[in-house]
Parts: sequence; C-alpha cells; structure tokens
Amino acid sequence: MMTSAHLLPPDWMVRLERLTLGSGRRVAGMLQGKRRSSRLGSSLEFADYRSYAPGDDIRRFDWGVYSRTGKPFVRQFMDEQELMVSLYVDCSASMDFGGSSLDGKPNRDAAGNKLLFAKRLAASIGYIALCSYERVGAYCYSDRLDGRLPVLRGRGSTMRLFQFLHDAPPGGEGSLSSALGEPGAMPRLSGMTWVFSDFWLGEGESAMGSILSRLAGAGQEVVLVQVLSPEEIHPDLSGDLRLVDSELNTGKEVAITGRVLQSYRDELERYQNELRKIASERGISFVTLSSDMTLQEAVFGVLAGSGLVRV
Repeated sequence: MMTSAHLLPPDWMVRLERLTLGSGRRVAGMLQGKRRSSRLGSSLEFADYRSYAPGDDIRRFDWGVYSRTGKPFVRQFMDEQELMVSLYVDCSASMDFGGSSLDGKPNRDAAGNKLLFAKRLAASIGYIALCSYERVGAYCYSDRLDGRLPVLRGRGSTMRLFQFLHDAPPGGEGSLSSALGEPGAMPRLSGMTWVFSDFWLGEGESAMGSILSRLAGAGQEVVLVQVLSPEEIHPDLSGDLRLVDSELNTGKEVAITGRVLQSYRDELERYQNELRKIASERGISFVTLSSDMTLQEAVFGVLAGSGLVRV
C-alpha cells in the first residue's frame, strides 16, 4: 500500500524545486517569500526581525543577534512578500474512480485513480509553494469540509502536507459550495486558490458560479483543475448495463448504443464549455487533466503551458 512518503517520488520533487507558481498576486506585508513586490522597490531593504520558525530560509538567520541574545531570529525585507496558497481537494466518492488492481477491482493506490492523481497534483503544487517560501493551507471536502491543515511554511513542512493528503479518505457527495459555506472554510488572506475536482456537481452550474464569485471576491486568484478518468472522457461501454451513481448509490438500467455514447460526449463537451465560460467571466483559470497522465505531462505540459507554473 502507498504511504505518504511515496506520494511524490524523490526524483520528481527535485524537478519541482526549480519551478514557481505563475501567480500575479502580490500580498501586502513584510514577509519572507521569494515573490517580489512591484510596489515597494527593487532593492532589498531591511525591515525587521522575527523569531525563527522551522522551514525558514537559513540564509536569513542572523547569527550576530543569536550570539548576543541566544535567541534565533531571521531578517525580513520590505520588498519580498509571501503568497498564500490554498489547496482544496475533492474527496467525494466520485473521485475514487479509475485505476484497478490485477483482479479488476477498484484500487485507489493504482495509477489512473482520480483521487490519487488529484492528491499528487495538490502535493506537487504545495511542494513548489513550500520550496518558494510561500504559505500553504490544505483542505479536503465532499459535501462538507472533511479536514483542514493549519497553514504551513518552508520545505520542512513537506511531510505534514503529504501525510494530510495521503490520509484524506473518499466518501460523500461533492459540493464545493456547501463545503466553502462552512465557517472558516474560505481563505482568510488574499492569495492563490487551487481546486482539484472532477466537478460532477449535483448542485448545478449556477451554484458553481456563485461560489467562484465568492472566492474571487475574497481576493483569490483561482485555478480549477478538473480531473477525469479515461473511462469518463472516452467511455468504452456497450450492451444492457446498470449504471450506479457512486455518490448517491442509485442505479439506472441503460441500453448503451453508439447514439447514447455520442449524446454523452456531446453533453460532457457542453458541460465543460459551460464551466470554462463561468470561470472565464470571473478571470479564473480552468484546465482539464486525465488521470492516466504522468505528473510530468500534467505539470510541465498542461499547467506550464497555461502559465500556471513557471521555470
């Protein structure tokens, strides 16, 4: 069984360390991120000291102050600012789909599983942010907020992020609007919010538009990452079948024909176009990934090609 230590291979983490998030967001304040403010000048102007915390850049450690006081402090500069990165992973039952073991049964540790792929993507984005001295918060949700991780900072927090994502179990119906409607679920600081989901929403597109407007209104630069399995993108079904809703556990008898499959593909295209429209109207990024992609194809291909990550 996969453990949190195997969520991202070490060689992949090395490749991520040279990336940064493609955010235009600049957060006011005297913090220690690698993100430069366009408003506060181009030179490193000393601002203040603060207590050292695990994961801080050791190059900012002030040995002179430490030798005089015996207390660890790091230097802060006026023109360097952190980005607050919030990661929301849909852990509803519909995400636990795709990928199978040798006996043909669903296996959430297998390549192609949507939830595993979403967790690895979230871990990759979180690791990029932590290596860039940004702050990272992580959440898992279904029809409610199922878990949240306190804000992390620094590469030393990597395993806490990985463990949280690894341990998040699937279950429930997917409802981003219900989850973010809970107290404390919305990001408190302006920043960048990533949502990893299949976006099979029982609540409809109007509710999705409403919650995205709330996120944008909260000062968030939002990225929607739709994760679908190959079976959902190009279903290979035929004959008389009983299709079961993985979240509601209700079934329906369907005679699968070429015409039915074409209707499904048309509806999927219409739905994705509607999501793109809703996102575009609010200045939000929207990308679709297949869960059988490699992380390299997803991050260095689609996300880098969309300007969401940068070398």
